[in-house]
Amino acid sequence: MDAKTIAWVSYLTLIGWIIAYVSYGNLNPKSSLATYHLRQSFGIMVTSLAIYIAFWMLVFMVPFLSFLITIIWIALVVLWVLGLISALNGEEKPLPVVGTYYQQWFQFIK
Repeated sequence: MDAKTIAWVSYLTLIGWIIAYVSYGNLNPKSSLATYHLRQSFGIMVTSLAIYIAFWMLVFMVPFLSFLITIIWIALVVLWVLGLISALNGEEKPLPVVGTYYQQWFQFIK
């Protein structure tokens, strides 16, 4: 796969991310576009998992907070779409609010 294909495949569920990461390992030379979107999509997945766990912990205890978490979940879907569009266009455009943090936190993806 080329760098642009790796970039957009990384947004297609966890299995897509794993396929993209394995393909990225075979890419020579390494592409900054592929690295960038592997980090962004990994960040979205980790954040989604954390919100999912928080939702189920709060859904029965504090129903109002679970409603707020649902709003955050919808925002993550919007971020996912923005990241996918950026990858399809071949741009290294950070996700709003969290994109720069994902690039710093997930430096182990090289």
